[in-house]
Amino acid sequence: MAAQKSAQSAQSAHAKPAPDSTRRSEKSRRAIYDAALALVVEVGYPKTTIEGIAARAGVGKQTIYRWWSSKADVLMEAFLDLGEQSLREAGPVPYAFPDTGDLAADVKNVLRATVDQLRDPRFEAPSRALAAEGVVNEQLGRELVAKLMQPSLDLYVGRLRAAQDAGQVRPDVDPRIALELFVSPLAQRWLQHTGPISYEYTDTLVEYALHGLAPR
Repeated sequence: MAAQKSAQSAQSAHAKPAPDSTRRSEKSRRAIYDAALALVVEVGYPKTTIEGIAARAGVGKQTIYRWWSSKADVLMEAFLDLGEQSLREAGPVPYAFPDTGDLAADVKNVLRATVDQLRDPRFEAPSRALAAEGVVNEQLGRELVAKLMQPSLDLYVGRLRAAQDAGQVRPDVDPRIALELFVSPLAQRWLQHTGPISYEYTDTLVEYALHGLAPR
């Protein structure tokens, strides 16, 4: 009996620890993100499939369907994750819109962070692919706005309303329309390659938007 217990103890000591399912799941999730973003760049959104993502990631497609209901959901989450990575690497940037009391400076800082993200090679190719598909695929376009753009736009609205409360912006200004003076020209220039995007460009957008074009 003692020998049996001793053998069992020795066996337990040499037994391998149980695999960490949480770590394995996170590794699979990251592989799926990477595969989805790579495929949408290489073959385009219409030809990207759950089967293709699964094969590229080295997982079964049932793993993907356990976490997401469609390729659109996979890509949206992968893209959101990519944006969050970029923001973390850049340091303390606008998860919350900065409010130093200087509206022009705050908007310039946020737009500069946006320029950095748009010029990040990891971000640029997949975002262009999704944006292009969103133009012709109305459902995808609406999802892009709701899941990717709207949270950022809401931050602009909140900051502009705070500026209204502080008397820095006219009370009759619609913040949702006003924010487009900052973000829409940048998006158009980036998407259509109508000119370079830079800090100087976005700083100028802010000056023109806040002060207008008429002589001061």
